[in-house]
Amino acid sequence: MKKIISVLLTAVLLLSAVAAFSGCSKTDDKKIVVAATSTPHAEILEECKKLMADKGFELVIKVVDDYVTPNTAVEDGEYIANYFQHTPYLNSFNEERGTHLVSVATVHYEPFGIYAGKTKALADLADGATVAVPNDTTNEARALQLLAANGLITLKDGAGLTATVKDITSNPKNLKIKEVEAAIVSTLLDEVDIGIINGNYALEAGLKVSEALAAESSESEAAKTFGNVLVVKEGNENNAAVKALAEILLSKEIADFITGKYQGAVVSMK
Repeated sequence: MKKIISVLLTAVLLLSAVAAFSGCSKTDDKKIVVAATSTPHAEILEECKKLMADKGFELVIKVVDDYVTPNTAVEDGEYIANYFQHTPYLNSFNEERGTHLVSVATVHYEPFGIYAGKTKALADLADGATVAVPNDTTNEARALQLLAANGLITLKDGAGLTATVKDITSNPKNLKIKEVEAAIVSTLLDEVDIGIINGNYALEAGLKVSEALAAESSESEAAKTFGNVLVVKEGNENNAAVKALAEILLSKEIADFITGKYQGAVVSMK
């Protein structure tokens, strides 16, 4: 008799668990959890919350401070989406980690700028002036391309967005290229003549692209390549909440918010 009661109780508990799980699923399809870095991604997502609510979805934002966790969390199903990276980084991550992540919307790009250090105008750069640039492959190439676009150096044909200092074929002002971590370029402006800074790090340092000596054009190869994307695990592209968020991120409302808040430091791809 005790055995029968035990079996019945187990069955009831299992049925209750199934019912609870089913109920949770019905609730969760109206909620989307997105991992994002704080500036500007989480700020942009905050602006999306009300617009998502108007469509019947709850947007939950998980702020992260690294570039690995948000991808592994989406791959593992902890979060349904993330918003922090550009496509080249996404492709490299998939290749290196064996993940299955895909972009569902290209939302914005963050233009690189040349910022004044000890020298306040590009025309005033002295022979042998020092230029601080990011030292990682992708960002250094963008920095060098920006110098080339402003006639300060010439790069080897085809160097493109994999350019390094070894690809410099002409350097009329004998600029000294100081390669440092991207995050600290802004802290070295008092020590160098000019510094080339990523859009997000410029924002964090309180710098305005409108005050930069030069910035990437919206028509540049970099702008078209390094747009920041909303990412999900392959198979979730048609999730209703994902599609709603992608639509909102590409809406005029969000484009106007980006333009107004960031004053050129972040540029909508809308």
